[in-house]
Amino acid sequence: MKFVTVIVLVVQFFLPTRSIGQSATIASEKRAQLQTAISRFMAADSIPGVSVAVVENGAEDWSAGFGTADFENLVPATSRTLYRLGSISKSITATAAMLLWQQGKLDLDAPVQKYCSSFPAKDDPITTRELLGHLGGIRHYKGGSQDDPEIGNTKHFLNPIQGGLDFFKGDPLVAKPGTEFHYSTQGFTLVGCAIEGASGQNYAEYVRNNVLTPAGMTHTVVDDRFAIIPFRTRFYSKDKSGAITNADFLDSSYKIPGGGWLSSADDMAQFEVAMLSDRIVARSTRDLMWTPLKPTDGKEDPYALGWGTGKDLGVLDVGHGGGQQGTSTFFMIVPERRAGVVVLINLDGADASDLATTLMKIVLASSPTPAK
Repeated sequence: MKFVTVIVLVVQFFLPTRSIGQSATIASEKRAQLQTAISRFMAADSIPGVSVAVVENGAEDWSAGFGTADFENLVPATSRTLYRLGSISKSITATAAMLLWQQGKLDLDAPVQKYCSSFPAKDDPITTRELLGHLGGIRHYKGGSQDDPEIGNTKHFLNPIQGGLDFFKGDPLVAKPGTEFHYSTQGFTLVGCAIEGASGQNYAEYVRNNVLTPAGMTHTVVDDRFAIIPFRTRFYSKDKSGAITNADFLDSSYKIPGGGWLSSADDMAQFEVAMLSDRIVARSTRDLMWTPLKPTDGKEDPYALGWGTGKDLGVLDVGHGGGQQGTSTFFMIVPERRAGVVVLINLDGADASDLATTLMKIVLASSPTPAK
């Protein structure tokens, strides 16, 4: 029986599985190149499961799942499998904040207390713009291991934004706002509070109604450990010997804006399509959101407003990565080529950005530049 199980897992490990009803218009040669790259990546790093999607010419062209979403129940990964997004959540939150700015409801340069009165004033004012660019001086986690009560949080918060604020609201700033880049998931909880104050709605409700639904992200939900969520993957890690184990426990209810959403490759591809087609925010708003900020310390800073930027491919790319217990994620868009890639992995510590970059190179190499 053990031998049969191993054979089943090996077969599932390398064969792609497709979501019912998801069409593929990508050229067969390109699809073969993508599948080969994914299989090599999985074999080299012992990846349990990965789901990917490709956007070309502003539309989702292909998506697939490889390997296993749940070893214990032999469930294959598909393009509809839901993964923890980790810090990709920041790009979704930033898009919601920028929509409120576009509507004149959120002043990016006003002190954040204008919208979040429960956050105490500090020695220097902090703005939403600075928070979106990690220039607000808000600390990140206190430690770097599961022993940190924030990283390994086990408490479930019924009031997620306030619960998250309570972790850090009384702490001193790590730098004067605007002066230095200090990556901070906690800072995005404060952005979530500003979204609630500016919109008059619950953060998750506002995001769902104004970002997820317009984008067609029908399966993207908050990572609620008590909820029954169809297609949610199990979360894996590796022990010191390299064997696959269940990941450490996490209740992410305290950091939903910065790292608490679940989504699928198909849904994230729809997010990319919506951004490329200006379906959520106007082009001018999008361009502002994708423009890196300039900290006053003069150091180079490629981070924009909730989105990372780069030019390693020879053309501007934007996107974000994520990593937490049981997940490694990356998505990227090349606006000039109207192309995008999504990589979601149910293992922490995997290099999702490396695979995403490899896949994007394949996409760009054989795709004509769209007419402007």
